Amino acid sequence: MELIDIGCNLTHESFDADRDEVITRAQQVGVVQMMVTGASEHGSIKALDIVRERPGILFATAGVHPHLASEFNPETEAVLRELCDQREVVAVGETGLDYFRDFSPREHQRHAFERQLEIAVDCGKPLFLHQRDAHADFIAILREFRDRLHEVVVHCFTGTQAEMHECLELDCHIGITGWICDERRGTHMQDYMADIPANRLMIETDAPYLKPRNLRPKVKSHRNEPCWLPWIAGTLAACREETPEQLAKQSTANARAFFRLPTQAAAAEA
Repeated sequence: MELIDIGCNLTHESFDADRDEVITRAQQVGVVQMMVTGASEHGSIKALDIVRERPGILFATAGVHPHLASEFNPETEAVLRELCDQREVVAVGETGLDYFRDFSPREHQRHAFERQLEIAVDCGKPLFLHQRDAHADFIAILREFRDRLHEVVVHCFTGTQAEMHECLELDCHIGITGWICDERRGTHMQDYMADIPANRLMIETDAPYLKPRNLRPKVKSHRNEPCWLPWIAGTLAACREETPEQLAKQSTANARAFFRLPTQAAAAEA
């Protein structure tokens, strides 16, 4: 099986000592391409630096997470716009709203979200979105911009069935993480994973966060890695009454089309 991890935070300091080994382990289990998430101005710059070391395998996003929305300013926007002009940067984000912790005031979150939607309108690249406990405002803002945007994925979806359908009605893709593997808080999602149209589904680890709790044998480290994407794929396939091979083939095709990725063969030739 070939898998694509559409969201992994390889800029995180927990990977600084063994990032190359982490990438190799992922490749060994069939994770052939990975999107390195940019979640701050500095992190987005670092993501681009990292992916340039692995052309055709790693790609970057560029954005400011809602937790850091208070840091978003005109200079930050200028940096993001410059980054989004680079071919290795395949999406705008991670951006959105997070009212679960409110690390930035909500008005700052909404402003930063809207400015990054404008960046996506102007550069024509897909959007990589985050939403937690902010669905009503998130959907209202996204709806205002949707007809000017290209592809949109709501990454790490953890909401209700009704919320998911509102996202789908706005022609969004849905990104599923190891949350689906968590018996404490992810079981509510399992009943409606089959509602996601096959051509709108993508998978991700969100590493180093959200390590699948159903890993066997158990792994002592709390750090998640892209090499565990097959566990997420297997769990999700079971919820959808598909084979892991079916899910891998479709989600990989979706990711390549969404992010406009080359196949590995094409990337090697380039």
